[in-house]
Amino acid sequence: VIPQLALFFATCALCWFLFHKMGWSNWHWMLPVLLLALFIHGTFGAFMNSGGPVHELCHKTPFRTKALNEFFLKVYSFISWADYIGFRPSHVKHHQATVHADHDGEVVLPQKLDWYTAKFFFTQLVFDPSYIYNGLKWWIWAAMGEIKEWIFGAEWMNQVVPKTNTKLRREHRRWAQIVLFGHTALVIVFIATGQWFLIIPFTLGASCCSWLGLLCARPQHIGLSPNVPDFRLCCRTYTCGWLPSFLYWNMQYHVEHHMFPSVPFYNLPKLRKLIEADLPPVTHGLWATWKEIIVIIKKQKEDPNYVFIPKLPQSKGEYADDTVLEREAAEGSEEASVVATPVMS
Repeated sequence: VIPQLALFFATCALCWFLFHKMGWSNWHWMLPVLLLALFIHGTFGAFMNSGGPVHELCHKTPFRTKALNEFFLKVYSFISWADYIGFRPSHVKHHQATVHADHDGEVVLPQKLDWYTAKFFFTQLVFDPSYIYNGLKWWIWAAMGEIKEWIFGAEWMNQVVPKTNTKLRREHRRWAQIVLFGHTALVIVFIATGQWFLIIPFTLGASCCSWLGLLCARPQHIGLSPNVPDFRLCCRTYTCGWLPSFLYWNMQYHVEHHMFPSVPFYNLPKLRKLIEADLPPVTHGLWATWKEIIVIIKKQKEDPNYVFIPKLPQSKGEYADDTVLEREAAEGSEEASVVATPVMS
């Protein structure tokens, strides 16, 4: 928790330092260095939200005490403009009924990914103006007690944070006011003190350069089976290097996380080794993982009903035949019952 927070502030300070060292005599080489520092800072900052620390702190696993988990949850949520009040009940539903069409509005399959446009690469490598603009509108509405569509659908969010739950709704509005007015106050301070540049690395630091976050997070469920009770068929585990693992809080072990959501993120690699005989094989590295996913996405474009079904181990350590798995997945889609897993209290 603390190292990632320290990394964010360290790269933020580096960007601030480089900006103030840039002048008319050195801008031709200092500007590229500053832009590179901002790119690195944004890449790290994109992991600050619900994809990493906010997600795990909502699970209450990083620290042993509730007070520390709640404190750092608020710190990370404020810096990254994260709606932890709404995310927490939404994520409970996501774990209880993972990618079940009628019960999980957090991840809806099939997921689409259009990387054929220049806009996609610009928004992922630099920033998405529409995302920032729509996000600001969302926070204004939330501060007034209304929940509109943004990252998740408005219908889903109003379902998990219903108006009938006046206490939760009041907490949601209060948090939105804290985030909105808090960042507004900081922006005023930055401008008034002549440090307006800090708006870029601090206020917007978690909203830019999301390319690596996308590469790490999108494999979780994309191309897999909806409406099945077996987490091995609807979640994907892959392995990767130490830096993505650190930034992503080991969420690449996603099958294991869904099977045992109370296991702290730092123990997921150990958990994987303990239950590996019962899990499907994994790809090693982001490159290999996305090579597999790209093939799956192409097949889904040709056949909207296609889903990737990983080979599951049998009792003697052998892997199930594809035909058997397809039949079981089809039966699961028709008869799937919601697997209620205790996630967060």
